Amino acid sequence: MSEPGPPIISPIIQVQGLTKVYHVGDVEVNALRGVDLEIARGEFVAIVGASGSGKSTLFHILGGLTPPTAGKVLIAGIDLAGMTNAQRTNLRKTTVGFVFQKYNLLPTLSAEDNIKIVEYIGGRSTAFTPEFQEVLKLLGILDRMKHKPRALSGGQQQRVAIARGIVNQPAILLADEPTGNLDSQNSAAVLKLMKDLNQRTGQTILMITHDPEAAAYASRSVHIRDGQIV
Repeated sequence: MSEPGPPIISPIIQVQGLTKVYHVGDVEVNALRGVDLEIARGEFVAIVGASGSGKSTLFHILGGLTPPTAGKVLIAGIDLAGMTNAQRTNLRKTTVGFVFQKYNLLPTLSAEDNIKIVEYIGGRSTAFTPEFQEVLKLLGILDRMKHKPRALSGGQQQRVAIARGIVNQPAILLADEPTGNLDSQNSAAVLKLMKDLNQRTGQTILMITHDPEAAAYASRSVHIRDGQIV
């Protein structure tokens, strides 16, 4: 009798035949045209494409923010199509974290409270663990936690946004043009930090970008054009 082989580990993200059609008046806009994609657990993958290529539409579908027109999306083995709105909301609380280009920090809250509100929404303790404080040190913002966004640089705000995206330890971090509003020095610093987080923690990161230099920090790049993987 042969020895059993190693366990088969399913990709954490599986996309099959994904399409998305928008209707603008009488015009149909095909944002995605039959996308197939697999992301392994622990990968850092860049989705690279120009404006209008469909990459942001893919981002929103993977995060459960908008439904596809057709096709299948499995996140950690769960089919998004079979989820209720409440289940998709829970997915965003527990399984998928987000980092946006415009930071989306609440201006009246300190950096600390911008992070803790995500913990609260996720039903978790709002006390930072020693491990998470080490992450804040890695991000270089531990001493900026009491400052409001207006007192932080663009690079510091994006680092707070990254900390907020990972505080609930989601299996997947989706980052949409995370360096789009940063200068080259801050862009490089943020990308190095994301790469370091991926390597240290095994965080699965899917980054949307139009910048080949940003994509070079990922372990793999996938190019999208006119709604198709090329």
